[in-house]
Amino acid sequence: MTASAAGQALTSVRVTTGLTEAEAARRLADTGPNEVTARRPVRLHSRVLAQLTDPLIMVLLGAVVLTLAIGDYPDAVVIGLVVLVNTTVGVAQEIRADNAVAALSALTAPHARVRRDGAVRDLPAAAIVPGDVLVVGEGDIVAADAELAEASAVLVDESMLTGESVPVDKDAGATLSAGTVVVRGRGVAVVTATGASSALGRIAALLDERREPTPLQRRLAALGRILAAVTLALCVLVFALGLVRGLPLGTMAVTAISLAVAAVPESLPAVVTLALALGARRMAARHALVRRLPAVETLGSVSVLATDKTGTLTEGRMVVQHLWTPRVTAELSGVGYEPEGEALVAGRPADADELEPLTELLTVTALCNDATLRPADAREPDDRWTALGDPMEAALLAAAAKCRCPGPAELSATRPRIGEAPFDSLRRRMTTLHKTGGDGVLVCMKGAPEAVLDPAVLLDPPDALTAARQEAARLAARGYRVLAVASGARNDIPSPVTTAESRLALLGLVALSDPPKPHAAATLASCRAAGITPVLITGDHPATARAVASHIGLLGDGGETEGRVVTGADVAAGRVADLTSVRVFARTDPQQKLDIVEAWRAEGAVTAMTGDGVNDGPALHRADIGVAMGARGTEVARQAADLVLTDDELSTVVAAVEEGRRVYDNIRRFLVYGMAGGAAEILVMLIGPLLGLPLPLRAGQILWINLLTHGLTGVAMGAEPASPGAMHRPPRPPDQHILGGGAWQRLLLLAAVVTAASLGAGLAAQALDLAWQSVLFLALLAAQLGVALGLRTRLLTKENPFLPLSVIASALLAAAALYVPFLNSILETEPLGWAGAGIALACAPAGFVAARVVRTAFHPGGSTGTGGSSGLR
Repeated sequence: MTASAAGQALTSVRVTTGLTEAEAARRLADTGPNEVTARRPVRLHSRVLAQLTDPLIMVLLGAVVLTLAIGDYPDAVVIGLVVLVNTTVGVAQEIRADNAVAALSALTAPHARVRRDGAVRDLPAAAIVPGDVLVVGEGDIVAADAELAEASAVLVDESMLTGESVPVDKDAGATLSAGTVVVRGRGVAVVTATGASSALGRIAALLDERREPTPLQRRLAALGRILAAVTLALCVLVFALGLVRGLPLGTMAVTAISLAVAAVPESLPAVVTLALALGARRMAARHALVRRLPAVETLGSVSVLATDKTGTLTEGRMVVQHLWTPRVTAELSGVGYEPEGEALVAGRPADADELEPLTELLTVTALCNDATLRPADAREPDDRWTALGDPMEAALLAAAAKCRCPGPAELSATRPRIGEAPFDSLRRRMTTLHKTGGDGVLVCMKGAPEAVLDPAVLLDPPDALTAARQEAARLAARGYRVLAVASGARNDIPSPVTTAESRLALLGLVALSDPPKPHAAATLASCRAAGITPVLITGDHPATARAVASHIGLLGDGGETEGRVVTGADVAAGRVADLTSVRVFARTDPQQKLDIVEAWRAEGAVTAMTGDGVNDGPALHRADIGVAMGARGTEVARQAADLVLTDDELSTVVAAVEEGRRVYDNIRRFLVYGMAGGAAEILVMLIGPLLGLPLPLRAGQILWINLLTHGLTGVAMGAEPASPGAMHRPPRPPDQHILGGGAWQRLLLLAAVVTAASLGAGLAAQALDLAWQSVLFLALLAAQLGVALGLRTRLLTKENPFLPLSVIASALLAAAALYVPFLNSILETEPLGWAGAGIALACAPAGFVAARVVRTAFHPGGSTGTGGSSGLR
């Protein structure tokens, strides 16, 4: 016996008997369990420490220490609670994001059928080892990477790994990947890789990486560092000037500390958390579930949207769209597997003569078919017709129903199947035999055009076959999956069935596709209007990708940058100099998707990546925003993503981007408002003594103003509605400071106006021999509340009643500080008469007018629609 023959015999014995239990135990000890190993979890105290070392949080912690030092325990508790809530939310979101790798283990089959010691046993998937013999059948999830030793009409859905929308035929010698699903047939396979060495394990390795800070986190960290330095310097200056003027050391120490608390917008984490939480809630109402709160804001920065094809831009379900017969050509209306639609010839419903050849064609495809359709459940309003079996064959059944062909039950009764030759990759066709009465036998065949349009198979004349081949090539070039259909009659039952695959008559061609969604083109147009570049990345065939991209307007006029389709092989071989110049990628694998996302990020783009399969997990994880499909997506994709779409509609991503821009605008609005008020308080303390106001405000008064403006009114600003033009301006530059784009200028102008108005009121009260310090206190608070209302984008909107209500509440509490005896004593204020109150309240309109003016001022480059000016418009 030769070595080759011996090896084949040994393989045969192993496939027949499988491993022994002893050998399997030895291999399990060597390779470990068949599980995707998750990275070592980060300890809770490390997560908490990382949150507390954020620069802005450190400033707030310093504010707690300062308020404790001056004995202001209530304010210290409030600030401490803000820090606690912010840290808790951050830690919780981190833990949820780290579940992505763990979801890979849940995806693998919990049990598998394995041959051990010559018998088939049901074992936990974790016990599978290399060399085990798997027995797989329809509906099974493949437990490990394996090579098929035996295959009978095996069809595998690999869309989770490859993105291919059509299941793949597998013959003996073909490979199976862990996590894929056997759609049809049965087979025996020898395991080649398990656990971390399998396809799922390799993807898990790509996922095993720490996330980078979001754009908002980076901007707030930078702002925290600036605030810490500026606040310290100004407070030291106020303290020193007070000592120079001969004021008591203790008084100036308390005043300086109070100013430090006022200057730092300690409500910022609360405002950010509230704005993000409200944004997440609004997104949920629009079918977008947020898994990480910072992702809400990041969506507003998105400049590139990388989307997959199947189920995102397309319906995700095969449908027959075009029929060709030697006598008539027709289009089929309707989408999905619902038997609703009709045959259209030249744009009108087909008449009886035209419908006859179409019905004959589709009746044969319904007979030569192993799929079934499950009707929608009338009790579930959102339920749809679904396919059981090969999606392509299910689409043929739906097409037959549209053309009023007999139903499956009637066909089974009148033309029962008596034999079949299943589809395989060598023959590339399927043939079935059906009893027609008496000794009559109907032969039905469907398959690839090159396998059916063969003179050895068909009786049709050469010119008819040539015409059919040309039509098939034309349809394939348009991105369709094309099937040729033939039939014939016999008076005997051939054995084997393949001997009947000759002397048949061509009935026609069927063109199927996964059609674009009706609103896909409009959604991409909305992206472009918002300055977002859409990019298609799919594992499907280049012709299919081109057809879909052309239909929805994603490809340009064929130019170098927008008119080409690049394959994953081109990316891997380095044949594309600039990946960001391409708009359509086909036949990509997980690593190439990562390369494309990284190329855009290297150009400074903020990327959003949509996906639904295991193959999308790494790119979803690496992108600035990962968007998973909730209805048809895998758990791996959902866990790796920041945003989950419950309706699988790309338009929901556009709605989420609008919400993200609203959130960022509100955060910027609060920062301008809060920091302008804090700066005004410091300026009043610096300039007041120079104008004859010795100690403009006492420490308690500063803290009371800070509580009402930052804590109450400021938080309500986080719920403001979106600007009407939010989706008609480009994304803000990713490297722009959170107070860039004119916000610093607005802040300083508002601070100057509030300072001038407040000091003017104080000086006027002093000249009239009124309680000038109490007037200055009320004037400073009134001016800031006027600014809060003036900064609204929609002045009279009813969408956020909390802001005007909070302004009213703050005004009442300000009055309480003047007229309630208990607060008089604590805050050292005096009740004001009509004159003093009138002078102070006149500052409110000044703040309001100034805020309305700055909303349209300081546009970069004079533009009125830039992203830089978005925060206050």
